[in-house]
Amino acid sequence: MASLKDMRVRIASTKATQKITKAMQMVAASKLRRAQTAAEAARPYAERMDAVISNIASAAAGSDSAPLLLTGTGRDQVQLLLVCTGERGLSGAFNSSIVRLARERALALMNQGKEVKFFCVGRKGYEQLRRQFEKQIVGHMELRSVKVLGYKNAEEIARKIVTMYEAGEFDVATLFYAQFKSVIAQVPTAQQVIPLVVEAKQETAASASAVYDYEPEENEILADLLPRNLAIQIFRALLENNASFYGAQMSAMDNATRNAGDMIKKQTLIYNRTRQAMITKELIEIISGAEAI
Repeated sequence: MASLKDMRVRIASTKATQKITKAMQMVAASKLRRAQTAAEAARPYAERMDAVISNIASAAAGSDSAPLLLTGTGRDQVQLLLVCTGERGLSGAFNSSIVRLARERALALMNQGKEVKFFCVGRKGYEQLRRQFEKQIVGHMELRSVKVLGYKNAEEIARKIVTMYEAGEFDVATLFYAQFKSVIAQVPTAQQVIPLVVEAKQETAASASAVYDYEPEENEILADLLPRNLAIQIFRALLENNASFYGAQMSAMDNATRNAGDMIKKQTLIYNRTRQAMITKELIEIISGAEAI
């Protein structure tokens, strides 16, 4: 049985841990508000960009000179998985849930005879995927030193992906990230970004009868917009990830703080019972000694 001194040290250590987890919860809550605002502000722009490109792409459909980012290579043999995770842990299942989704997709593709490559954004995802797919990781970028995520960060990633695509290093690229829903809900999401998936939308009577003239030509517009759209989708994913990370960390640290409180209560109860038992034992020994005299 542990001594009273050991028990006091253990209780003090648990209280110190509780203070740390409580502080981390408050910091995450503070940063979450800004991250959530940024993620929600990026959604309408990204969705509108999708709508604009879909409109132009439908007009350019069937053209031989359409950009490869839209039409694809005509193959799907080599798949690039762009996995975006966090730089730090202590966030529950946030990082592992994204990696799990990417790993399941990779194994499914490999079972179909496809070649799979990884491009990791974020340290945690890279560390987890490296254990199983080290030879298949063709790119890795960390944003640990970035204090405020900006469009230029996503643009740099998009530029590397487009360069790889134009060099013929892959046929299809899929983006993995966590979509922020709430503090307790972050949804791992897979989104194909190359070639762009253009959803067929039902035309209204007004739009069906409308005739659009593009200046310059549709293909020229798409050649400029498609790389920019890729950067915007990656930027949106990074912002969603950022909000999801702080939401998951806030929830994890709240659970850790409550668990520490429960542990302190149990440890204090055991300490008091042990102390009372020792006092009772000493009293019995004193009384027994007095009676013997």
